[in-house]
Amino acid sequence: MPNGRYRAVAGYRDFDGRTRQLERTAKTETGARNRLKEACRDRGRTDAAAEISAATTVTALAEEWFSEVQAAVDAGEKSPGTGRLYRDRIDKQIIPAIGGLRLREVRVSTVDRVLKTVRKRHGVAVAKATRSVLSGMFGLATRHDAMAANPVRDTARLHTVKKVFRVLDLNEVRDLRAKIAADQKAVDWDLPDLADMMMSTGLRIGETAAITWDSIDFDEGSVEVRGTVIRIQGKGLIIKLKLKSKAGWRVIELPTWCLDMLKERLAEYEPNEWRAVFTSPENHLRDPSNTQADLRDVFDRVGYEDITSHTFRRTVATVMDMAGLSARAAADQLGHAQVSMTQDGYFGRKIARTGAAGLMESVGQPAPAPNENHG
Repeated sequence: MPNGRYRAVAGYRDFDGRTRQLERTAKTETGARNRLKEACRDRGRTDAAAEISAATTVTALAEEWFSEVQAAVDAGEKSPGTGRLYRDRIDKQIIPAIGGLRLREVRVSTVDRVLKTVRKRHGVAVAKATRSVLSGMFGLATRHDAMAANPVRDTARLHTVKKVFRVLDLNEVRDLRAKIAADQKAVDWDLPDLADMMMSTGLRIGETAAITWDSIDFDEGSVEVRGTVIRIQGKGLIIKLKLKSKAGWRVIELPTWCLDMLKERLAEYEPNEWRAVFTSPENHLRDPSNTQADLRDVFDRVGYEDITSHTFRRTVATVMDMAGLSARAAADQLGHAQVSMTQDGYFGRKIARTGAAGLMESVGQPAPAPNENHG
C-alpha cells in the first residue's frame, strides 16, 4: 500500500452461501495476515451465534460451543484444565479433520472415522476427550435444529482394557519411605515430607501442594483439603480453591507420625505468599506435573519402577478395605463424589473419621532392613 502498510485480502463464504471479500491492514505482512485470520474466525463465530444451521461449518460450530465453555470457566463453573483440554481437542483433532465440513455433510460414519483415527494415533484417552467435545458441539447443533440427531450417539464405543494396578503392602510403604528419605536427589527436591503426606492420606499431588498452614489443625490432628494447585496459561501456578465436587472438600485425620513431620516442618517454615506447606525448593508453589515426574524418577532410582504417585491413593483405599472398613469410608478419605445427600451434608461439617489414620499409624514405625526384592 502507498502508506507503507500491508493489506491481506480473502474471500469468505458466509453461512448463507455468499462469498464476501474481507480485508485487513497492518504495518507488517504477518500482522495483516493474522488480523485477516482473526476476522475470518470472528465472522464464523458471529454466523454461528446468529443462526446455527445446516450450512454452518464445523469450525464455526466449534468456536460457538467453546465460547460457552470459556464462559463457564471464567465463571468458575468449569476447571481451567477442562477448558484447555477441550481447546486442544478442537485445535488438534477436530478442526484439522472435519473443520471445513458443513453440518449437513456430517454423518455418523464421518465422526466414527475421526474417533478411530484419533484413537490409532493418540490413544484411547485423547479419543474419549475428542468424543466428549464432539458430543457437546453436535448437541448444540441439534438444539438449534441444525441436525436431526447427534451423530456421536451412534458411533462405536471406545473400549479400554482394564488395568491391574500395583498396590503396596505396609512393609513396602515403610521400605519406600526409608529409601526416599535416604535418596539425596529426593532430599534436594524436598520430596520425603511430601511423599509422607501423600502416603498417610491418599491425597493427590495437586491437593498436597495446595495445603496451607491454616488448613492444618494440630489439636484435632486433621487437615482440611480445600483446593488444588493448577497452572493457568498466562498466569502461572495458582491454588484453585473450588474443587470438582462437594466430596473433594473434606477434613481428614492424620496419623501422629505425619503430624510430627508437619510440626518439624513448621519450625523451619520460610514464609511464602500462599503460606503453602509443601513448596518447590525455591519456595514457590509446587508444580504437580513436575513433581509427578520427579517422584517417578525417585521411584525408578530406589527400585520401585512399577509404581506412580497414584499408587499411594490405591494403597490407602486397599488397606482400608482389607481392614474391613467400608467403601463409603474409603471414598470419603479419597474425596470421591459417590455419596448420598445426607452423607454429603454430614461430612461437609465434621471431620471424616474414616479410620485410615489409625491404620496408617504403623507406617511411622522404624523401617525394616531395606528390601531389595520387594516384588
